[in-house]
Amino acid sequence: MTANKEPIRFYNPSTGQVETEHVYGEGYLRWAYENPMGRLSTRALIQRAWFSQWYGWRMNRPASVSRIRPFIEHYGVDEGEFAEPADSYTSFNEFFYRRIKPSARPIDTDPASVVFPADGRHLAIPSVDETSMFYCKGQRFDLASFIGDADLAKRFSGGSLLISRLCPVDYHRFHFPYSGRVGSSHLIAGGLRSVSPIALRRNLSILWQNRRQRTLLTLSDGSEMLIVEVGATCVGRIHQTFKQGSEISKGAEKGYFAFGGACVVTVFQPRKIAFTEALLEHSGKGLETYAKMGEVAARLV
Repeated sequence: MTANKEPIRFYNPSTGQVETEHVYGEGYLRWAYENPMGRLSTRALIQRAWFSQWYGWRMNRPASVSRIRPFIEHYGVDEGEFAEPADSYTSFNEFFYRRIKPSARPIDTDPASVVFPADGRHLAIPSVDETSMFYCKGQRFDLASFIGDADLAKRFSGGSLLISRLCPVDYHRFHFPYSGRVGSSHLIAGGLRSVSPIALRRNLSILWQNRRQRTLLTLSDGSEMLIVEVGATCVGRIHQTFKQGSEISKGAEKGYFAFGGACVVTVFQPRKIAFTEALLEHSGKGLETYAKMGEVAARLV
């Protein structure tokens, strides 16, 4: 399909422009998901857990330190945000899931605001039951399969979604979009295919076929949000750092992804939030919006 050959574009509020994404490993991704032989190889090899575990092992080796400086320089990563100096990391993975200074990601203080849970490119879906426009027209989102619990999915039927896609160049820790009491985290088994739009344009079901981890957040008024981390190629594990059963504040760290691209999907109950007008405008055109963790994604209604 011609649409699948299109570059990945997103809206960048800081420039006011629609920009083309500089995709890490784009040539390989297009071969793996747009070429028939590549798709066959992906099914046979790359989505298998052992491939990601092997690649993760490589990124954990001391020799991988040599990749850090070229990566920083090639992608213009801001070292001023790092909580530790770049030369202090003992592997590429340690650099990849680095912590940053709290001042680098201020959390919006409006009590009604819901913030982006991660840095990345974000797509807002106002009603999961009514829209067929995600990364490609005609594909619908299977909420029950994605959540992995039919009874829980009923509580979110007709609700909204925020899909936050992290690229390898992004800050790779994820955070809570709102304050509340956090429940336990449930791992849902699955494969490890790419969550890049290059892959999702062809097969949106990757989002509910990949390995993912689901956490329920209960707000003070009794309403609920679901935060679901989706693993991808070379993301063999999703690491959770929060304390189960605790009261958490908006913007508190929830966990991190090791090497690779991944995404965080926040699921809202119906009529509980309203996305910002700018986010809705660009999402309605099929464009992701770049934003950083802590910035306003929506407001409670």
